[in-house]
Amino acid sequence: MTTTETPQDTGIGKELATGRFTDEMLAQMRELIGTELRTDACVNNEYATRLAVLRFAEGIGDDNPLWTDEAYAASGPFGEIIAPPSFIFACLGSVQVGWRGLGGFHAETDVTFHAPIKVGDKITARVWFDGFDGPTDSSFGGRRIKDYLRQEYWNQDGVLVARFICARMRFERGEMQKRRTSRTIELPHPWSDAELERIEEDILAETPRGAEPRYWDDVQVGDELDTLTKGPIGLTDEIAYVASGAAPIPRLSAHGVALRRYRKHPKWAFRDPSTHALEPVYSVHYNDYAARLQGAQIAYDVGIQRTCWQLHSLTHWIGDTGSVKAVHGQYRAHVYLSDVVRLGGKVVGKEIDADGDAVLHLETWAHNQREQNCMPGTATVALPRRAEGTV
Repeated sequence: MTTTETPQDTGIGKELATGRFTDEMLAQMRELIGTELRTDACVNNEYATRLAVLRFAEGIGDDNPLWTDEAYAASGPFGEIIAPPSFIFACLGSVQVGWRGLGGFHAETDVTFHAPIKVGDKITARVWFDGFDGPTDSSFGGRRIKDYLRQEYWNQDGVLVARFICARMRFERGEMQKRRTSRTIELPHPWSDAELERIEEDILAETPRGAEPRYWDDVQVGDELDTLTKGPIGLTDEIAYVASGAAPIPRLSAHGVALRRYRKHPKWAFRDPSTHALEPVYSVHYNDYAARLQGAQIAYDVGIQRTCWQLHSLTHWIGDTGSVKAVHGQYRAHVYLSDVVRLGGKVVGKEIDADGDAVLHLETWAHNQREQNCMPGTATVALPRRAEGTV
């Protein structure tokens, strides 16, 4: 069997699958609405071990000692290390369902947080397909649909830790590829040495609020969050995120394990024409060739990776005694390798909510160097009060 025959014989080629929306596909997907999905191939961490939490925190660039330093955390509000709220994504990022041969982008995230994750907790994820909207026409990539997965994370005591609504755009790759040249920008971004030095100085100057409480009483509507900088995004940033246990859907694997999976599911993979190796569709996040097949310019970040940065920005600002109750984010434009993203936000409201918590409502953003808000969002955080019983 020759190399050129292999892709044809196995159903794996040098291109990503280029399926199209059909009435039959849409009917099949409607029949799946309400189905609970299998998660075995997508679970990365069941237990929040100290090293799993450390590896994840490092994978998103979050050095808050509340997640990583046992001595520091012992004197904190929980008396021990807890995981950053985004650790749920290191347990299970998401699951693929249906839409054979179509491309997909994570488009929007809604998460509510209900309990902290402590070291030793066992987290069980359950996922349901909640349906889809469309198809509708768009100038960005032709016809598309928006589908919804509901993901719930429960601990060993039967307590709901978090609920995550994952919305994805599905599109016909051929149409997305046709429009790729209309979105051409200069990549990698041509940073000067002086610009890079300023970026790194900003990053090194950032420190978490830490043990000093930020009181609800002291915050005013219009106050802005500290700026948190990520980048320039590099290949190792994406590798560190994957190695932390986050995102792969299904899990990334190698050699015979991967080959057997790809033979069973040929549309999960393509053959890289440069290395001749089989690569997963997920490699759009670190493989330029795959990213171009997806209709992008070069490799780009992971959607929920951006939400992890948003949560890092929030916990960085609220301090150890605050908590994140909810976040929302829309993924607008790719964050390409070489991009810099600056995250921030401002207070747009404050109240005592139905749970009796003193909360702030925030508008959040993530601006790249092209002055695009690549993740407009919102958040709700709870802070301690200086005097109980006062409003």
